[in-house]
Amino acid sequence: LPAHKPAPASGFSNINYAPGNQVPYGYPQHAPGTYQDVAGAGSYGFQVQAMGVPAGLAVPPIQNQPIVKEGTIWMPVPPPLPNCPPGLEYLTQIDQILIHQQIELLEILTGFETNNKYEIKNTLGQRVYFAAEDTDCCTRNCCGPSRPFTLRIIDNLGHDVITLQRPLRCSSCCFPCCLQELEVQAPPGTPVGYVVQNWHACLPKFTIQDEKRMDILKITGPCVVCSCCEDIHFEVKSVDETSTVGRISKKWTGFLKEAFTGADNFGITFPMDLDAKMKAVMIGACFLIVSLSF
Repeated sequence: LPAHKPAPASGFSNINYAPGNQVPYGYPQHAPGTYQDVAGAGSYGFQVQAMGVPAGLAVPPIQNQPIVKEGTIWMPVPPPLPNCPPGLEYLTQIDQILIHQQIELLEILTGFETNNKYEIKNTLGQRVYFAAEDTDCCTRNCCGPSRPFTLRIIDNLGHDVITLQRPLRCSSCCFPCCLQELEVQAPPGTPVGYVVQNWHACLPKFTIQDEKRMDILKITGPCVVCSCCEDIHFEVKSVDETSTVGRISKKWTGFLKEAFTGADNFGITFPMDLDAKMKAVMIGACFLIVSLSF
């Protein structure tokens, strides 16, 4: 007689399910919506909801669980996807990310400009990427916010997945022919898009372009860029600027942190179904805004 095959557990529609099969990769963390701060998730805590299992059914091993490295919880590694640069699969699972600049003690005590480092996390507080500036000492301290830089973004496997290249450009609206520009490469060496500053008499404005230099999105900041006791929002809009599709926000961190440290916190929202390469370019746009000290 053929062996008895237990019925699939609730929530599994695959009639060929058998104990030991890999559980499919999880769904997005939450429905797309307004940016959510995770100030309460500083401990990187998360809860696992218990699920009932019918009697006699073996529980399959859980795959793609958060990875813990040196006390930091990283986002689970997604499976490879066709037509998606390696390492950008993480971005297909999320519609919001948080960027936290790490506080450098040497910079606070001496005012000596150091290479900036950033954590890029999802709304569960899990680290998605780690970013580090790669700029020589002389350039950092002589050119200040206008300095050219290379920013390397790595995943939890230690692979370089995104490289941001910013050349030396003018930061003054008096020179509209030489405004800021940033190239986004994913993987490093392969351009996937650009962020170009647009001249405007009052507003900080930028254009997001694809690898063919075609305009994809527009970014518009506030007329008066002041972070005193409130967040600063840069709206991400369609090319014709008739609809808002996302937002880049500089979060107010409190008087002491704002006054005595250069560490900034940013949040980015984008449509869940936006191409992962354009999400990577939006991350690049956020770092360009960070570097301009808005």
